[in-house]
Amino acid sequence: MKLYVDADACPVVPQTLRIANALGIPVVLVCDTSHEFSNVKAQVILCEKGTDSADLVLVNQLSPGDFVITQDYGVAALALSRGCRAINQDGMEYSDANMDALLFSRHMGKKIRAAGGRTKGPKRRTPQQDAEFEQALRTILENA
Repeated sequence: MKLYVDADACPVVPQTLRIANALGIPVVLVCDTSHEFSNVKAQVILCEKGTDSADLVLVNQLSPGDFVITQDYGVAALALSRGCRAINQDGMEYSDANMDALLFSRHMGKKIRAAGGRTKGPKRRTPQQDAEFEQALRTILENA
């Protein structure tokens, strides 16, 4: 098992590395060239800038049993279809049971924005969210 991180704008990379390294689980950070990771105990895969370029590289690396951290519902859906598990930056595990609703909400948001409407962005990240993510990640990885 490897742990893949969709590292473009991922707020939990340090927590992920600390937990995975302590458990001896290899980590792969996938991001485009606008991000830089140095002195990390992880493999870093840099991709060309472009819409979904890092996402496509990440998904093509996956094997059944791998684990993915991503905010992108599309990446999570593809990971699930490849026999992987996935969670978001708040510790919510993606599943077949919640994926349809999540993809539908993403689709509706795109329709609203395409029609000139606005949707709310994410709220400022809190220490409570970090703690919930860390607990969820630790629990999932220890039980894997």
